[in-house]
Amino acid sequence: MSIETMRQALTGVSGVPVTAYDANGEVEPHVTAKVYQRVAAAGIHNIVAAGNTGEFYALTPEEIRHVHEAAIKGVDGKAPVTAAIGRSLREAIRMARDAASIGASAVMSHQPVDPFAAPASQIDYFRDLAEASPLPLVAYVRAEGFSVDDVVRLAGHGNIAGIKFATTDLMLLSRAIAASDPNSALFVCGLAESWAPAFAAAGARGFTSGLVNVAPKLSLAVLDALARGDFAAARAIVNKLEPFERMRTKFRNGANVTVVKEAVTFSGLNVGPVRVPGLPSLDQKDREELFALLRAWQEAGELSAN
Repeated sequence: MSIETMRQALTGVSGVPVTAYDANGEVEPHVTAKVYQRVAAAGIHNIVAAGNTGEFYALTPEEIRHVHEAAIKGVDGKAPVTAAIGRSLREAIRMARDAASIGASAVMSHQPVDPFAAPASQIDYFRDLAEASPLPLVAYVRAEGFSVDDVVRLAGHGNIAGIKFATTDLMLLSRAIAASDPNSALFVCGLAESWAPAFAAAGARGFTSGLVNVAPKLSLAVLDALARGDFAAARAIVNKLEPFERMRTKFRNGANVTVVKEAVTFSGLNVGPVRVPGLPSLDQKDREELFALLRAWQEAGELSAN
């Protein structure tokens, strides 16, 4: 896929499906492919395989390959599949080449989690990876501490399709957008629907979503409202999904994937618990609150069904 086509897809919704496990805790490729199939059928524009909602850091490199394969099978050409990669630079380069060999459209690099990573050197990591990748690269920027010059240097690489900007530093975002080449630099909201209106106001385009696993209609409705410049309508939808997103932030985001996986299971696909160190399952009170919300969405025709 050309980098221009990939950039266009990134201006829509980038969905991040969950990874299904079987009763023994192993990756279940058939159910995982079904999750991806369902997200693709909903019309999501870019589908990220083994992203954070897919438990990237809890998977081995071999398992990540299985998830990439399941994603490509499930999506079946209906949308670009962006294969998530990461870890050491050498591992990430191997993953990028492997993703290209099995038919992925692009790759998304998770930000390095080395505790001694220097901001400018993390930009070097992304740029070196973009240089070696046979596929367009989306850079997933999560940490604080980058300068405007750092971000502009990243956005300016010819094989960077976009920056998934996932911090709440909107001043840095707006300054970096203003300083970057508008003909090539693309910044995407990496903090999902709740932050999408504020990011759009700062100049970002598109957003990522875990909500698409269960309620893609709501995600697409937010995008549509923002495309029309109707921020009041976008906020109204965000307010509707706020309880879901708020539950995900519990335990410093430790329940983030847990809420999504339990919602997917509620909607008809048993995807198993979250692997530690994520929260494996919700307690009864939180589960009842989640299911009450999902039943309301179900009655409104906004919930995916198996």
